[in-house]
Amino acid sequence: MSPRYRSGSTSAGTVIAVIADIMAVILGLWILMYLLDANRANDLVRFVHDAADWLAAWSRDLFTFDEEWARVVAGYGLAAVVYLFIGHAIAGRLRRH
Repeated sequence: MSPRYRSGSTSAGTVIAVIADIMAVILGLWILMYLLDANRANDLVRFVHDAADWLAAWSRDLFTFDEEWARVVAGYGLAAVVYLFIGHAIAGRLRRH
């Protein structure tokens, strides 16, 4: 395998890992903002909430805890963990090849 090809795989792996990290940070930031009762009229809070809603569309209503904070933490937290796990697994696989 040529060094050039291997470098490309490493770069692709790094990009995928960074994207997964950014996705998880957005989800974690929304959980933190929710728990701290951030002002939802604020543009940054609204942006983070909208992005987190889009990223966690598949998991945000997955759990039916009685407490809303528990649903937010579990639903958005699950999405963050899945993105980190899958993103870093793919990145590691690319780096090995």
